[in-house]
Amino acid sequence: MRKSLLYVLFLLLAGSLSSQDIHYSQFYNSPLNVNPAKTGIFNGDKRLNLSYRSQWRSVPVPWTTFSGSFDRKFYPKYGKKHFFSAGVLFNYDAQGDIADINLTNFNITGSWTKMINENNLFTVGAILGYATRGFDFNSLTFDNQWNGQEFDRNLSASENFDTERTSFIENGLGLNYRWQKSSRTKLDLGIGGYHLIRPGISFDDSDDVKLSRRISLTGIGSFELSRKLDIQVNGLYQFQQDSNELILSALGKIYINQQRGKELALHLGLGWRSGKSLFPIVALQHRQMYISLNYDVDLTEFAEIHNQRRPSSFEMHFNYIITDVKPKVKVCPIF
Repeated sequence: MRKSLLYVLFLLLAGSLSSQDIHYSQFYNSPLNVNPAKTGIFNGDKRLNLSYRSQWRSVPVPWTTFSGSFDRKFYPKYGKKHFFSAGVLFNYDAQGDIADINLTNFNITGSWTKMINENNLFTVGAILGYATRGFDFNSLTFDNQWNGQEFDRNLSASENFDTERTSFIENGLGLNYRWQKSSRTKLDLGIGGYHLIRPGISFDDSDDVKLSRRISLTGIGSFELSRKLDIQVNGLYQFQQDSNELILSALGKIYINQQRGKELALHLGLGWRSGKSLFPIVALQHRQMYISLNYDVDLTEFAEIHNQRRPSSFEMHFNYIITDVKPKVKVCPIF
């Protein structure tokens, strides 16, 4: 039975490698994970994003994800019709209560933005990184280690793997179009592609196990309804091999204080994920610091079928934007 469970475990692992990358319900708060062309696309000069997600602990197959990114803009000395941006992205993903299945990757991103006019911007971006994934063989047990009375770890498992860790190169490209009327009214439409050059991910010497390409389509809009109220709508559709995902959400932004230097806003919203999942969202924005939470509730029949508590997920995001002070007076050259 334990050996069968092991096979199931690795089938699930292979499925997650080929059909599911890191993902968040609040995907717009981890922008570099859905489109490298989101690098530098924000109102400000420097941006820090931190994201955390915990899910499936009631099954129990705990799944923990952490992401951190930093990106900034670079303005050319000559020409005001374009700018460059660069960033770094770190991800850590741990799955399951045995075998310590984990993924770590570190990436660099870059983009170039063409300002068609003050209301329309077009961006192309790319991502390149290094990733490693592995498991702990010693934490697994096998039926060959049962001596008839008890489990004996000294007995041979009679299972061999060429390696317990595999490494590969991350790569991807993206496009993004932004229309902006003001800092509060804007719309982003983008497409991102990851693993376009499909890397090998096998734990043995086989070269025919490749990481599937992931394509993400995003739409993020924010619209000013009144002096003290905005609405933000978000949509994501992404697919990878035979798996696909659709996320829709909407938030109301309530401006509590609009005094310069003391800005404070409360965001309240609700999201829906394909596969019968709802998640309420609450966020607080103070000046250029933003923190948000959401709680996913699975509405499928999984809990009733398995006589367990309903699966759920928890997410937290932190965002901080720095805006550099621009000189108002141009310095005259000295001859």
